[in-house]
Amino acid sequence: MEAGLLKHEVKPVYPPEAKKKHIKGDVVLQVVVDQTGSVASTKVVRGDAMLTEAAVAAVKQWKYKPYLLNGEPIDVETMVTVHFGK
Repeated sequence: MEAGLLKHEVKPVYPPEAKKKHIKGDVVLQVVVDQTGSVASTKVVRGDAMLTEAAVAAVKQWKYKPYLLNGEPIDVETMVTVHFGK
């Protein structure tokens, strides 16, 4: 899915316990975007367990422009990477 279709991105809240323990990294999610552009489902593909909940909570609030196939909106599956730390 093209990044240009993302209309509204919510940044994750860095879990205080993870920050305290200096846990950094990426959380990769498999995401289904429905015909309205809302995130219908998420599945964690990989990432530190202390970071995944915050990543999922943020991505569930994301809003996309509907993906069109032959002019009709369709559900689409995509991968999303949420970065924590530098």
